[in-house]
Amino acid sequence: MRIQLSLLSALATLAFVAAPLTAQQTDKPKPQDTEVWEPVPKVVTPGATNAAPPSDAIILFDGKNLDEWVSVQDKSPAKWVVGDGILTVSKAPGSGNIETKRTFKNYQLHIEWRIPENITGSDQARGNSGVFLASTGPGDAGYELQVLDSYNNKTYVNGQAGSIYKQGIPLANPNRKPGEWQTYDVVWTAPTFNDDGSVKTPAYVTVFFNGVLVQNHFELKGETLYIGKPFYKKYDTAPIKLQAHGDHSEPISFRNIWVRELP
Repeated sequence: MRIQLSLLSALATLAFVAAPLTAQQTDKPKPQDTEVWEPVPKVVTPGATNAAPPSDAIILFDGKNLDEWVSVQDKSPAKWVVGDGILTVSKAPGSGNIETKRTFKNYQLHIEWRIPENITGSDQARGNSGVFLASTGPGDAGYELQVLDSYNNKTYVNGQAGSIYKQGIPLANPNRKPGEWQTYDVVWTAPTFNDDGSVKTPAYVTVFFNGVLVQNHFELKGETLYIGKPFYKKYDTAPIKLQAHGDHSEPISFRNIWVRELP
């Protein structure tokens, strides 16, 4: 009798243990559990080179005209100089900064620029310009990615080429010498705001300078200012602006400017 009871007890224990093992085997993860099939990403045809615009890009300057640009000060047609496929800053009185007719929020930007081979001056007065990733008003209002001759030209490091002006020091200095073309590839994530104007999420920027990462998802503290501490002011979408700096060095040039809007 005792043998039969012991046998029954052992069988009951085995059954108790086997039940969760069977459940575990049934619930074993499968590859299909983590496969996502929808939505399917849109097809984008890349350019012939990494610098060429892909199929979904908006061409802001292709060497032909300034149809996509206006003067910042009065929204009249942009007065910079176009020739031989190149856009050159005009420092003539009344020319000033230019900005895109279109406004943008989040985007990928490609832009090429060149310091003239005969550049003169030093520090901030040597090939100074800027790419304003969001132009929020007249003059230099907005968020500036600095353009400068930083090839053997000493200046404050949060104001050299590749810096987010007065905020983000570049992670490296990959400048080419004057006379050679330089490239910025930028991913801009615009700030968002609450109804009362307070910041919901800050702005972020990633910048590759001549193929070298110089800003790695950098968080901005607000608009870039020459004097004072940065601050945010509410906006939704904004133009991209190029700066005609007031220094007396020879004017710089741009080419091959395109943008891809991002969600």
